[in-house]
Formats: sequence, structure tokens, C-alpha cells
Amino acid sequence: MNRPLTILNVAYPFAPVGFDTPGGAEQVVALLDSALECAGHSSLVVAREDSRVQGKLMPTMATRGQITTELKAQVHGLHRRSIERAIAAYRPDVVHMHGIDFCDYFPAEAADVVTPVLVTLHLPPAWYPQHVFSQTPPNTHLQCVSESQRRCCPPINARMPVVENGIQLDRFDLQLPKRNFALALGRICPEKGFHLALDAARAAHIPLLLAGQVFPYDAHERYFTEQIVPRLGKDARAPARFIGPIGFARKRRLLCAARCVLIPSLAAETSSFVAMEAAACGTPVIAFPSGALSDIVEHGKTGFLVSDGEQMAEAINAVHLLRSDDCRRRARELFSATKTAAEYFKLYEMLARCPTAKQASP
Repeated sequence: MNRPLTILNVAYPFAPVGFDTPGGAEQVVALLDSALECAGHSSLVVAREDSRVQGKLMPTMATRGQITTELKAQVHGLHRRSIERAIAAYRPDVVHMHGIDFCDYFPAEAADVVTPVLVTLHLPPAWYPQHVFSQTPPNTHLQCVSESQRRCCPPINARMPVVENGIQLDRFDLQLPKRNFALALGRICPEKGFHLALDAARAAHIPLLLAGQVFPYDAHERYFTEQIVPRLGKDARAPARFIGPIGFARKRRLLCAARCVLIPSLAAETSSFVAMEAAACGTPVIAFPSGALSDIVEHGKTGFLVSDGEQMAEAINAVHLLRSDDCRRRARELFSATKTAAEYFKLYEMLARCPTAKQASP
């Protein structure tokens, strides 16, 4: 297809889009927005008003404080109206949905329009309402970000090619001397298992820096208060510190200088930007083999896959056996954002040519 495309990306309404935001889905939207504009296409983005995009932002309200049922309904309504206005005004070739709650704000009349809708499942399939997999309109196509995720999806809705996430490798082109600390970073919530990283670092007698954001959900705030705070600063020989959200420059310095990065996720990770970024910085990852992590981390080469906190502690003391060059090599070979964008462009072109392709599928 030679003509420029107009693509409407719709982000999760409760997190800002940008390359430095904590959420992986929001980083993917930022990547696609930038790549579309650089390639001469038109990028439209429905996202929070504090998002940073290169195309045209269709802003919705940035929320503060507890995300209540009432607030969700209000924000979903604003998101829905922004989508409706964008479709009516710009007639996009493809609408690309990214939020786990996309069904709550995608216009009900979407089933009656011919604009193809691509839904990227950024999270484990079990976390989505199950009607997503059995009652999607004919113009809606579900797509996974890893083979491990697709294996968990109902086969009837796993027809779109897998597009694996990638990172902007040149942004992580920095080399610093390794220092004696371990690093963990991400959303501070129960399924990320950071309390296990704190326990493992303490058992290995190594300081741990925990970076990330506590989002205003009751379960997340309770987890931080009950499981994280009591474990901070307990061991004078290997103190643990929570440093909160960090910007890109500081994140890159910490990733490069850390002895290792710990990812004790208890969820079936569909991808892991943290693991990819650590590899690009030449830093081994010690992780539970949850979902796609078992494919991202090359055991014994770019990190270690462990089954519990005790093994994680043992692996921390073995990371000196691994080479930074092997980590960087794997990142260059597998984790390129350029490849990710190119594969999404192929999907956009395929869907724009054949908007009712799903109806013709066997």
C-alpha cells in the first residue's frame, strides 16, 4: 500500500502515554505514534491529557487519587466520546486499542462500521472479560505480544500474527562500571512480587534499590504498606531502599550500574520491557520463568531463571559468571523497536486493505 495511513491508537485511560511512563502498553503506543509520524503516516492518539505524543493527541482527563467505580465510569465516557469524535472527523484506516478495559469505552456501534479494529492484548488473557474472546464484532481482531501469551488464548481468536515488543536500543547505549547493588523496578503491586526480591537481596547480602510507582488502587497501596515498607532498610549491611518513580536518565544509569536486575513476577508476563532494557544495558536479569520471561532471559547466558526466592538469592551471587556483552548481543538480535514498528505497519496495511478479513477467516 503506497498511500499514507491514518491510525488511531487508543491508550488505557488511567496512565499517560510516553517512552518514560511505567506501563509497557503506554510505551508501545508512544513507539507506534513516533514511528507512524516518522514514516509519513498520520498518528492520532486518544490518551490522558498529560501524555506526550508526536502525532495529534485527543486528550482525556488525567485522574488523581483513588480510582473509584464512579470515576471509572466518568473517564470511560470521556474516552468513548473522544474515540467517536476521532472516527467521525478523521476516518482512520485502523483503530488500535491497547487498554485492558477497551470494551468499556469502545463505541457500541463499532460492530456496525467497517473500520477495522486491532486490539493488542498487553496483559494475560485470563485478566480480560471472557466475552472478549467469544463475542468480538466481525471487524475486531485480537493480537498477542508473545507466543507464550497466545498459547493461553482461545485458539479461535489467535489468528493475528504475534508482534513482540521491542525497545529503542540506541537510548540504552551507555556503559558504566558495575556497582554492588541489585535493582528492581516496575509497578508496585502484588502480582509483581517485589517483596520476594527484597527478601532475596537481603539473603544474598546485597543492597537493593526498588524503583516504581504505586498507583492509586486500594490493593496496590495496601500491598506497598503491608509488604514493601516493612522490608525496607532492615539490614545495615545490605539496606533496601524504595526510590519511587524515576525518569529515563536515572533509570538508564541504574540499569547500567546494577550488578543484576530482579524480576520476581508472580503473573504470567506477556512481555517485559524491564528485562529487555536491562539486557540492552549489559545487565543480567534474575527472574521467575513467568510467561514470556522464560523466552526473554537466556538462562545461564544473559541471566538466570529461578523458581523461588532462595534460588534468586543464590543466583545473585553467581551473576559474576555472566558477561555484559552477551546481554547486549541478545538485545540487539531480538529486542529492536524498529522491528516491532515494522511488523505493526504490516498489520495496519493488511487490515486497511481488507477491513472485513475476520469474516472471511476459516
